[in-house]
Amino acid sequence: MNKGRVEAFTDAVVAIILTIMVLEFKTPEEPTFSALAADWSYLIAYLISFLFIGVAWYNHHYMFSLTKRVTKGIYWANNLWILVMAMLPVSTAWAGRFIDRSQPELFYFLIFTLWQLAYALLSYVIVAANRTDQPKVATKIRHMSVYRMNTRWWFWVIWMAVMGTIHFWPPICLVFTLIELIVMAIYTPNDSDQLF
Repeated sequence: MNKGRVEAFTDAVVAIILTIMVLEFKTPEEPTFSALAADWSYLIAYLISFLFIGVAWYNHHYMFSLTKRVTKGIYWANNLWILVMAMLPVSTAWAGRFIDRSQPELFYFLIFTLWQLAYALLSYVIVAANRTDQPKVATKIRHMSVYRMNTRWWFWVIWMAVMGTIHFWPPICLVFTLIELIVMAIYTPNDSDQLF
């Protein structure tokens, strides 16, 4: 399968998702900063989700730059990842509107978790497709921070603690998401900006 076509399709969907998210941010009814500040919770959720997509796209681009071919498994795992990411505008809008309520934050956390699992599957399938012919590629992907995080037991223990805490302090969902994304953004592979 043509790798460039899959990358172009993914980039187009990601661009549409970003556009839809910003359209959820409503123009204030009055020409004052206080009217703009009334939507502070959505602005925070939007900024976190924007970072979410930016970090995801960067890591996705890195993996696809390394892989030499796209198999059917990679294609369908990529589509699953895009499908889950397409739910981000809805979850961002709801979580941003009701930042202090547990159910919207749980929904956002669920979408983030499904995205994490879909990304882990995509990473695993790319590693498996390259393991025999391109072992260096498989090793590089396995050393990515996002790949290692998904395979660590302590990450999922923290995840369960956050899931339980959302009922008592809903904003922890966005705080946890932000911290994880910052870690993934900082700890990108050393050669990620040298591939081209």
